[in-house]
Amino acid sequence: MDFMYSSFCTIPELRDGSIRRPNLVSILRTTSWQLVRLMKAINIIVATSFIWLLVSFWNRNDLPGDIGYIAELKNEPAQQPTTKRPFDAEYAGVRYEIEPQFEYDLYGMVVSYRHHNGDSRMHMLSNDHLNMLDVCVIWGDNTTNPRLDKIDFWNGIFTCNVQTRDRAAWDAFNMFQLSNNHLISNDEFIRDQVKAIQIGDQIRVSGYLASYGSENGGKRGTSTTRMDTGDGACETLFVERFEIVQAATSYWRISMYASLSIFLLGSFLHFRQPYRPYHDS
Repeated sequence: MDFMYSSFCTIPELRDGSIRRPNLVSILRTTSWQLVRLMKAINIIVATSFIWLLVSFWNRNDLPGDIGYIAELKNEPAQQPTTKRPFDAEYAGVRYEIEPQFEYDLYGMVVSYRHHNGDSRMHMLSNDHLNMLDVCVIWGDNTTNPRLDKIDFWNGIFTCNVQTRDRAAWDAFNMFQLSNNHLISNDEFIRDQVKAIQIGDQIRVSGYLASYGSENGGKRGTSTTRMDTGDGACETLFVERFEIVQAATSYWRISMYASLSIFLLGSFLHFRQPYRPYHDS
C-alpha cells in the first residue's frame, strides 16, 4: 500500500460561487513599495556610515581616553657612554657613516609621528634613505597630566610641535619630558616593525645616539641632552631594538574601520538594486 501526502493551495471562492484570483497589479504594487522602502533604508545607512567614517577618520589620531601606563614610562631615558667605534651602514644603494656618541634606551608614549620616504622632498635632496621615521614621545610626569588630551601634537618634516589653548594643560606639561627622535636603521626587520606604530602606543627604542652622513649627502647630528630646545634638539637614534610594549586601543580607529565596512557593504547593496528609471509626474 502506498501512502502519499499532497499539499494544495486552495483558491478561495466568493459567496456567489465565483473564484477570487490573485490581483497581479496589487501584488506588484506591494512588492514595488517594499523595494522602495528597502532602497531608502540602504541609502540612509550609506549616508550615515559615510558621515561617521569622516568623523572617525578626523579623530583617528586622538589620544585614547583611558591609558594604562607601563611602569617604565616613569623613568628618564637611559644614556650611557659607548665604546662603539664609527661604522658603515648601507641602505638603498647608499653607504652611510655612523658615528655613535652614546648608548641610549628610551621608553615613551607616542604622541605624534611621521614616516619618511628617501625619494621625496628634503630626504631626497640630502640623499637620506636611512631615516625611516620621526617619532615624538612623552614620559615621566607628562603621563600623569589629567588634561593631556587637551594638547595637540604633530610632526613636521624634522620637528615635533606642541600646542594647546588649555592653560591648565600647558602648566602641567613638562617640555623636558618630550623628545622628537629621528630613527635610522638599515635593518629591514626593524624598518617593518616601525610601520605598525600608532598614536598612544607605548614603545621601547634602544641603540646609539649618533651622527651620520653619506658621501653625496649632508650630515646630521644628534642632541645628547633632554634639556635643550629649538634647532638641533632632536635625538638621532641608530636603532638596534624597537618594540611596541603596549599597543594603544583607539576607539576612533575601531569606529573608523567599522563604519568603513558598513559603508562598503551599503554601497554594494545600493548598486545591486534594480534600475528604476526616473519619470516626471
